[in-house]
Amino acid sequence: MTQAVTLFGKMLTFSRLKIQTDDLGQIRHELEQVLADNPIANGLPIVIDSAVMLELDALVDMLWLMDIQPIGVVSGVLDEQAKDLRLAILPADGKRIERLPHTKTDDSGKTAKPSEPTQPTTADSPDGADAEPAPVSVAAISTQQSTTLATAQDNSRALVSGIHTQMLRSGQSLQHLGGDLTIIGGVNDGAEAITDNSLHIYGRGLGRLVAGATGDKHARIFCQKFNPSLVSVAGTYCLRDAIPSEMIDQAVQVTYDEDQGLVFTLLKQL
Repeated sequence: MTQAVTLFGKMLTFSRLKIQTDDLGQIRHELEQVLADNPIANGLPIVIDSAVMLELDALVDMLWLMDIQPIGVVSGVLDEQAKDLRLAILPADGKRIERLPHTKTDDSGKTAKPSEPTQPTTADSPDGADAEPAPVSVAAISTQQSTTLATAQDNSRALVSGIHTQMLRSGQSLQHLGGDLTIIGGVNDGAEAITDNSLHIYGRGLGRLVAGATGDKHARIFCQKFNPSLVSVAGTYCLRDAIPSEMIDQAVQVTYDEDQGLVFTLLKQL
């Protein structure tokens, strides 16, 4: 008998509409300007992220009339209205699937304090000759991304990093929750690598590269030869056309900053 349904994780692309006023007339006016400047945005699905209480049903009707597809809201003041309208409610920034910190057990059997994350070292010479290249930030689009669901873990389990030793080919989707993901071999166009922690790629990084998929703003992406179709950290993404040209095909680190969005830094060549 053929299976009726299949549930699987797949990265989806949709934008977040940040709202700071309950004036629908002002919202419509500003959206019309945005759509005029970015015609590609017409018809795209969006998630409503409102900091104020407003009439959600009226907003949804207005968006549909403007050829914008509202599919849900970011959890907050509109939760009850969203439930009544049967819209999806997505976690707010920084909220994520609960996971256990990496802990160690000493000889007495007691749990030791989790170790602090290792900070990257930087060269700091007086004359600046060996200084790290300046990071480049871009204004990226904030989005929510679906991920594979994780079940509750036993208290004795620590974070487990994943290692993939083959090339990710077009059409393949590699998803790992609960630790860093390392890929030895690279990621081809049309493939995607997704992790809720940091992503390390020893090879060429094409396709979709996603770190901090469930909201970890401290996640990073390290890529030996960087040229992805889409890059995302902690739900903020940008497409290949928006990546600074000096980063393409270079060894790059990608981080997230609250004020700057995605920050791209060239890694020093040894």
